[in-house]
Amino acid sequence: MDLRTLLSCRRLSALALPLIVAPARAQDPSFDTVQVRSIRVADRAYVLAGAGGNIGVAIGDSGVILVDDQFAPLTPKVLAAVKALTPLPVRFVLNTHWHGDHTGGNENMRGAGAIVVAHENVRKRMSTEQFLQMFKEKVPPSPAGALPVVTFTDAVSFHLDGQEIRAFHVRNAHTDGDAVVHFRTGNVVHMGDTFFNGRYPYIDVASGGSVDGMIAAADRVLKMIGPDTKVIPGHGAVGDRAALKAYRDMLSAARAAVLPHVTRGASLQQVIAAKPTAELDAIWGKGFFNGDQFVEMLYSNLSRRSR
Repeated sequence: MDLRTLLSCRRLSALALPLIVAPARAQDPSFDTVQVRSIRVADRAYVLAGAGGNIGVAIGDSGVILVDDQFAPLTPKVLAAVKALTPLPVRFVLNTHWHGDHTGGNENMRGAGAIVVAHENVRKRMSTEQFLQMFKEKVPPSPAGALPVVTFTDAVSFHLDGQEIRAFHVRNAHTDGDAVVHFRTGNVVHMGDTFFNGRYPYIDVASGGSVDGMIAAADRVLKMIGPDTKVIPGHGAVGDRAALKAYRDMLSAARAAVLPHVTRGASLQQVIAAKPTAELDAIWGKGFFNGDQFVEMLYSNLSRRSR
């Protein structure tokens, strides 16, 4: 399943209705074969990996907090994976941003009794039609039942049976509504899509994302964690401080390579042809995006800044 499909599939029902994709991509990926795996990252803290963004799990004595919830057809598998860890119910779902591979299960989770929490811009974007600029694709509004019930502007804390989970907003990074989630008790950070481990990220410029914000988000987290902290990315394997530092340095190097071309007024085609990220592509360009596609994102972002 590619990232375009992941991002655009927001209105999947619990019965796995056809995916909402652009006509050119109108094939339905099968969720039947998806396996949701649990990975322990700390005492009473796990990652669930399936299709879509990595799900964080914090288990208390009275219930569970999920960070993101992937797609609606996967909700039974997600809940089964949680049940294998604890019989306790999911009390809260915290969305790291609005994209469908992180919020697609919201309506089902609310129906199962969970309270959905997110930054206020997540609710705003889910409430109205959005446009994925990189894919030239419109995304319709989410149904009312999928919208976050509780929103915050700067930060929110959950106190779950002796555990403290704090989410804080990072400005204009992957989108304009990103939350980084710190499991303080377990020394774990879930960065959502502000961190793609080992690969070029998606910077959703049309949703307020920016490379400067991505770098700032990484810098903020790097200042607050140590070498033993587990860092959960939106996509990719669980990392650590060293992995996040390498990612941050890549973003900075890519920005520095593209910016001079933008500053002197080169066209997108000219910048792509110049291969400014060639030295980075072999390592970072083997995920969702290759070097040319990442350069296009950076060009779109940095050319807006230079106007």
